[in-house]
Amino acid sequence: MTSRWRWLLRQIGRMLWVRVSIFSLAAVATALAGVFLAGYVPEGVAERIGSDSIDDILQILATSMLAVTTFSLTTMVSAYSAATSSVTPRAAKLLMDDTTAQNALGTFIGTFVFSLVGIIALSTGAYGERGRVILFLATIAVIVLIVVTMLRWIDYLSRLGRVGETTDRVEEAASRALSARLELPALGANVLDDAVSIPDGAWPVYAESMGYVQHIDIGGLADCAGEEGRVFVTAPPGTFADPLRPLARVTGLEQDVAAEGIRAAFAIGNDRSFDQDPRFGLCVLSEIASRALSPAVNDPGTAIDVIGRAERILGSWARDGAGSGASEPGCPRVWLPRLDSDDMFDDLFGPIARDGAAMLEVQIRLQKTLRTLSRSGERGVAKAAVRHSRQALARAESVLLMEHEKALLRRLAAEVTSGADQA
Repeated sequence: MTSRWRWLLRQIGRMLWVRVSIFSLAAVATALAGVFLAGYVPEGVAERIGSDSIDDILQILATSMLAVTTFSLTTMVSAYSAATSSVTPRAAKLLMDDTTAQNALGTFIGTFVFSLVGIIALSTGAYGERGRVILFLATIAVIVLIVVTMLRWIDYLSRLGRVGETTDRVEEAASRALSARLELPALGANVLDDAVSIPDGAWPVYAESMGYVQHIDIGGLADCAGEEGRVFVTAPPGTFADPLRPLARVTGLEQDVAAEGIRAAFAIGNDRSFDQDPRFGLCVLSEIASRALSPAVNDPGTAIDVIGRAERILGSWARDGAGSGASEPGCPRVWLPRLDSDDMFDDLFGPIARDGAAMLEVQIRLQKTLRTLSRSGERGVAKAAVRHSRQALARAESVLLMEHEKALLRRLAAEVTSGADQA
């Protein structure tokens, strides 16, 4: 359960310019440390360590870091474009938020700023003999940092933008969001399901702008509800908010007083977010498989890889009870729907079954995955697996020409149904 302000700070912290600015400010402070710490350097140390060479070293750093930064930015933009065209545009956001790339660029730009500030201060004579010693030692430390960063950066660039690497990041984001929902099925609120009915007199709260619900501050809703009110969230994260669908329905509170506070607890944006929306990660995985199955790409191996990842994600979801654990709600005056297994299966397997209907190898892997999920022991997951197995079989039978291929898929689909019956 994350407050709106913590979520906003987290979003700001993921921006490239923020991390680069922090590194640059640290570089300025490091470069000027010699001016203020010169008094702590013993007399005669400057002659013994040869700090006179610092001018040339800073010149080299300033020149090389500018070129390295330009090259790195060009490489990153090319990798993002490659991920957008070969994987899916929705996955590029994960690459842009990666801290390894941001730290590398921050180090390079920070070193460039450090060198410029050091050169300027040296030209004005601000350091003195003892201050130059501090600058020399700081420069040696910066060079060590650059070498370590370069080694990590070279390894990172060798994988950046590749289909497998990007898919790994999407799977990680989806698994992380799903694990959070397993721990808190309703994000810290009560579970809004068929056993809970929204009172007829509950008044709706609509969003002031149209867009996707990216984050819900459950604690903020609880503060608005107080001791008398009840808030029923009807637009969980990932929902597209429009003038016809309320964000929530409320009872026990004055509409004019509480509406604005409840509306402020919902973060609305143009794009979906991975943080509180596990279904978005599953949709992106499905997009990766669909693109791989398109005639222009014709890469069934990537689709099969995505199906395997789906089995890992949904298998974990099923083993842990599909979010049906009786966790104590932190906000007892707020209700929110839990994730539905049918929806997640529709997001992930529906497009793959449609686009890979004519590829036997994809259909075989899909049926085997559904067979495994049907035997998970979780009733909702098993029913969804059987339904999608039958739908995938019907799609395949409509396009496959060889009877023995159809017979193989029928046998696998029958095992899915029998596995659900035995579970």
